[in-house]
Amino acid sequence: MTPAALFGCCAAIAVGLGLYGMTTHAQPLRIILSLNVLGSGLFVLFGSIARRGAAAGMGGDPIPQALVITGLVVAFAATALAVVLLLRLAQAAAPTLRQDGADDGADDGRDEGPADGTAR
Repeated sequence: MTPAALFGCCAAIAVGLGLYGMTTHAQPLRIILSLNVLGSGLFVLFGSIARRGAAAGMGGDPIPQALVITGLVVAFAATALAVVLLLRLAQAAAPTLRQDGADDGADDGRDEGPADGTAR
């Protein structure tokens, strides 16, 4: 098996795993990770296709290589943005209880009576 075929098979496996993860998992973080695996497989596949001409004695085409590098940077930025948005969503959905037990001023729904301390 040639190295180009090996890279192609590994890329196809990574794309398949990414698609499988995207379709079977409901958790947003797992979907983000599956998208990263799928994208990495596509980058490896695209890079191996671009390198195919270099194995035949011709120079490798720099355009697909530049596109792969640009795609990696964009994928990293998109993943960072997605994780930050996911963390913000989790913070907004979580209850506002602090660990040390101090009152953070949030109304927890309990009616504690009048503010001046008199009983009802």
